[in-house]
Amino acid sequence: MRRVPLLSGSRIVSVPVGEGDVLLRPPPPPLHVVDVAAAVRDALAYPLAGAPLETVIERGARVTIVVEPPALPVPGAQTDPRPTALATALDELDALGIPDERVTLLVAGGLGRRAGRTELERLLPPPQARAFHGRVLVHDAAAPDLEPLVGEIRIHPIVTDADLVLVVSSAETVVHGGPGALLAACDAQTVRRAATARSLVQASGEPAWQLALAVEAAVSARSGLLGVSLVLDHPRLAGRFRGYPHEPGSLEHVATSPFRRLYSRLPAAVRRGILRDQHRTLAATAAFAGTPSVAHAEALVRTIGLRGIRLDEPLDALVVGVPWIGPHLPREPLNPITSAGIALGLALRQWRDAFPVRQGGTLVLVHSLTRSFAHGLHAPYRVLFDELRAGGSVEDAESSATGDPRALDAYRAGRACHPRLPFADWAGCQPALSRLGRVIVAGSRDAVAARALGFVPSHSVSSALDMAHGVAGSGARVGILLAPPYPPLLVGEGEARFAPTAS
Repeated sequence: MRRVPLLSGSRIVSVPVGEGDVLLRPPPPPLHVVDVAAAVRDALAYPLAGAPLETVIERGARVTIVVEPPALPVPGAQTDPRPTALATALDELDALGIPDERVTLLVAGGLGRRAGRTELERLLPPPQARAFHGRVLVHDAAAPDLEPLVGEIRIHPIVTDADLVLVVSSAETVVHGGPGALLAACDAQTVRRAATARSLVQASGEPAWQLALAVEAAVSARSGLLGVSLVLDHPRLAGRFRGYPHEPGSLEHVATSPFRRLYSRLPAAVRRGILRDQHRTLAATAAFAGTPSVAHAEALVRTIGLRGIRLDEPLDALVVGVPWIGPHLPREPLNPITSAGIALGLALRQWRDAFPVRQGGTLVLVHSLTRSFAHGLHAPYRVLFDELRAGGSVEDAESSATGDPRALDAYRAGRACHPRLPFADWAGCQPALSRLGRVIVAGSRDAVAARALGFVPSHSVSSALDMAHGVAGSGARVGILLAPPYPPLLVGEGEARFAPTAS
């Protein structure tokens, strides 16, 4: 029987592929990438909507540039075009008479752990980072001085005080990038409201997208507003395993490599170090400017077309591996909640037109899912996990955690995430859980942790697949998602010229 390699934490496991199973392989890299600096300059000069940058700003104006930590796509890359895009925007402002001293960089991290010096230094290429003389502010979603914006929504005051707000982002999801970056600069309750989006790549009917649009409209009523959105390719490996997983031959190469056998015997800390240091690159294929929502929508359509995989119909079961790091920046080790969040809240919410698994179908989550909570960093996640294990009220636990002064102090000091983030991650899993019949944890090493989340533990991938086939019956279609990174899944008939068909 054919087997394909799949990442499970820091391990590489072999997944058996039966007759009729579907390999969901990310598309190959594009043949054309752009000069990011030139593309951003052209986009600002010729926006999709609204006036060019040079006509919407006056010499000496105050400018706030809103950026998000580059958490997506997972696992990210050492070579990333987003710092170059930000540096180009600063150069264009300087050419129009706006020196660095009149510019504030606002890092809108939502509910994630607040960025430290190391993460801030990576926002710009090293030469530009050393030369930048403006202010850099890290958003505090729990700050008492957030400015009322519209209704109960409050936002960082540097946004409303600026003459021009410029959003520089990439198109990842409907709530990451574009107006979602403005949303991430709001109060914790507003950010939390966006966590329940059913699909991350389909704006139609999504309250989270409408919420982001409402924030954008309110900001534009007070300040000038412009956005730049990049279209990014998937992270690509360099070196020995170049071509994995989009090239068919790369799967065989990884599966039969003698390095894989040696790698599997290494301690977990060493394996994680090797994966962290494995060189990955991200390329930009286009840049768009205009109002943040318009530029972001166009870039997201291009991103989906570039990365997406088309399925003719939903699957009976889907196999998803989980990487060795969490979905938020600064990167942290996984715990049971973030492991579920990556598979259910990220991979299974990147669908368009229809959910990729049939109603009542099965998710095979390939991960050990052990109760591993980093001391201090994961204290808010431990609160949620203990409540789930005890069968208590998640709503009451969230209300209690939100008012915990020690948890808020740890967040504001950058020692932990906002106490609402674990509940937002778990809420992001609920749209998928409401459609699935069961989640089987393949390779479970902690049955208590799996059952606390309502999952079914299984000792191996083979036994988990046997269970999935047994539930679905003969002729079941099982998909194996060769990721991360996780591609959009376009389900149903439609134009396929932008998206390769699963093999």
